[in-house]
Amino acid sequence: MNTHQDTYRRKLSSRARIASRIRSGWSCCSDIASSVPYGLYWDLAERVRRGQIEDLRVYTIMDMSPLPFYQEDMGAQLKGFSWFSGAGARGAVNAGFGEYLPCYYRDVPALLTQYTRVDAFFAVVSPMDEQGYFSFGPVGSCTESLLKKSDRVFLQVNHNVPRALRGPLVHISQVDGLWEEAAPLPTLPPVSHNALSATIGGLVAEEIPNGATIQLGVGAIPEAITEALRSKHDLGLHTELLTDGMVDLIRCGAVTNEKKPLHTGLTVATFGLGQKVYSYIHENPAVELLPVSYVNDPAIIARHPDFVSVNAALEVDFWGQVCAESMGPAHVSGTGGQSDFVRGAISSKGGKSFIVFPSTARNGTVSRIVSQLSPGAVVSTSKNDVDYIATEYGIAKLRGQSLSQRTRALIGIAHPNFRDQLTFEAKKRNILV
Repeated sequence: MNTHQDTYRRKLSSRARIASRIRSGWSCCSDIASSVPYGLYWDLAERVRRGQIEDLRVYTIMDMSPLPFYQEDMGAQLKGFSWFSGAGARGAVNAGFGEYLPCYYRDVPALLTQYTRVDAFFAVVSPMDEQGYFSFGPVGSCTESLLKKSDRVFLQVNHNVPRALRGPLVHISQVDGLWEEAAPLPTLPPVSHNALSATIGGLVAEEIPNGATIQLGVGAIPEAITEALRSKHDLGLHTELLTDGMVDLIRCGAVTNEKKPLHTGLTVATFGLGQKVYSYIHENPAVELLPVSYVNDPAIIARHPDFVSVNAALEVDFWGQVCAESMGPAHVSGTGGQSDFVRGAISSKGGKSFIVFPSTARNGTVSRIVSQLSPGAVVSTSKNDVDYIATEYGIAKLRGQSLSQRTRALIGIAHPNFRDQLTFEAKKRNILV
């Protein structure tokens, strides 16, 4: 009788042999962050350089290490397409040899299904269990859609990948080929803990009531918020990204998830990053890694009362338009899930959405609160959805306010060095009289 182990051994190969099975003209995909088999992509690049294959397209979400298809010498023979950009994709897009796909993160599974051919899906998974299943570890994201869409599935089996009990699985019978390769999982870069971030974090934390369900973005300020929330109780987590700081909130008892009307008692995320996260989700039935089309759905978010979302921005104008993904016309990242959670939070009973950032950039020489967004800046959250803006100088409530009221509130939380100039510009435009 054929066993799962027999099938495993029959499909087991080397990374180089898996790379040799990829054909010219194929469109290949990986899911977010820890799901990317970086070594395989470098093997494919070597085959391209040798003239063995050509015209490959690769789709990624949030590249966290260098990838060959975001390097200029690959030309059009191995080209990267990014749904949300890390440093490599960002540089390639701005230099003209990489492509960015505008989207809300919640829509990527549908966009992949409707508009993208997927000849091969590459992923990094945990070792196979006794029933023949592999776990994708800290990733829900778009994995289920990719499994259904792709013509072929190739897996890197990495013993560092945690086994998520409530997350997507793939059976050995669905796999076309696999190889074993241990590699460290990606983590977020360390953030600098400073007084400014702690001030903003403390201001926002005061606005989060006990029993609230929260979503936090990435960076020093969200991390400061997690530290400031440790004295709270009965918080819930329904978040795009699960971080080490959120795990600390669970372990200290601030997060119980018991007040959530959906997935009561469970932490919900669509992906996770961090060594504490990887340890926490391993064989833990209290964590669910669910598809982004569900986790980031504003209608699902809105069903949680007192939902609070916190996300970052690069600049905000008097209208309340939020740019979080470009520096003027220069591409930085992508919309991600910011708009999803802003819309969900403002539709939640008692919910609040915060856009947070230091009042200045470039060592205090530039105000992040501006009269008009920089020419070419991309609007990530619209003026119609924005709720609260927070800097180290306070919190401005914009939702439900007129243009002049918004402008006064924003000037009030701008850095003092720029308030006179901002007031002058507002009067020049007849916003303030």
